[in-house]
Amino acid sequence: MRHLLLLPFLVLLPVWPAGAQMLTGEQIGEAFGGNTVSGRYTGGGFFTEYHDPDGRALGHNGWFANTDACWITRANSVCYYYGPPEKRTTHCFTVERKDKLYILRNAGDGRINAVASVELANPRNHTDQGKPWYCDGLISRAPGKAMSRKVAAR
Repeated sequence: MRHLLLLPFLVLLPVWPAGAQMLTGEQIGEAFGGNTVSGRYTGGGFFTEYHDPDGRALGHNGWFANTDACWITRANSVCYYYGPPEKRTTHCFTVERKDKLYILRNAGDGRINAVASVELANPRNHTDQGKPWYCDGLISRAPGKAMSRKVAAR
């Protein structure tokens, strides 16, 4: 029985971050921007998201199909925003790279959240399913996008 409890950790042993390189926000943006990040959460479940250069995260976050998800890099992390501004949830991660694997750690407590790989471009054809959204000024650095009135008033 004790051996069964170790199985989730044994799966992670080959990708444990020994010797991994911590990425800066700029490096994360270069790796993720315009590409698809797919992986598995340490608690189970899979995700796959195309990181559109306009700031949108198209695809599936592991629990739901994305309908309003956005991404942005910060100095040493990547953050994802889900939901409208008044109900938005934010999830930020530091990213370490080991060979072709990316280890995403919760920015707050440093715990490993997921292990992922990057696929060039959008091979899974993630789209907005005909319901386009844009990422407001807090999220997107894309030129020409107006901030929401609520954000602009701050």
